[in-house]
Amino acid sequence: MGNGHIQILDKSFKLYIKQERIDSKVKELAEQISTNFQGKELFIISILNGAFIFTADLIKALKIDCPISFVKLSSYNGVNRNEQIKELIGLDDNLKGKHVLIVEDIIDSGNTILQIKEQILAQNPSSISIATLLLKPDALEYNVKIDYIGFEVGNEFLVGYGLDYNAYGRGLKDIYQNMK
Repeated sequence: MGNGHIQILDKSFKLYIKQERIDSKVKELAEQISTNFQGKELFIISILNGAFIFTADLIKALKIDCPISFVKLSSYNGVNRNEQIKELIGLDDNLKGKHVLIVEDIIDSGNTILQIKEQILAQNPSSISIATLLLKPDALEYNVKIDYIGFEVGNEFLVGYGLDYNAYGRGLKDIYQNMK
């Protein structure tokens, strides 16, 4: 399609956030996190599938070494945004007394991240912080504190840099917006 436009399956997308801006923001967030957790035992929990690219770039840019675990959500019904989370698959680590950083690719309603936070709180960590590459403030329905935000975006449908459309588009280096 050219001119910063791409086609994924039946949808057209236009360039929204270039890789250079993403890289710069990830380094900025890593600097903040490194400073805030210097000398503390930080444990990172990355939410699959979407956050894996953001998480990989973030941990490479951190100036502190910390363990990381990847978890995937299992839900009661995966078709609507307000689904109930059944369990976090892969959370086998003991988080008691640790500072936990949850890394997510995008937060819209806040329901999922709030439920993840509640499950992690049950393990009595010292603290829980949340980092997200993208936040949709207009879609936020739940009062959840997000400590590290890459970009605030509108309610557009986005793909690239880990975000997908029906499992396609995750590997794009830039983020694209649906042209509708």
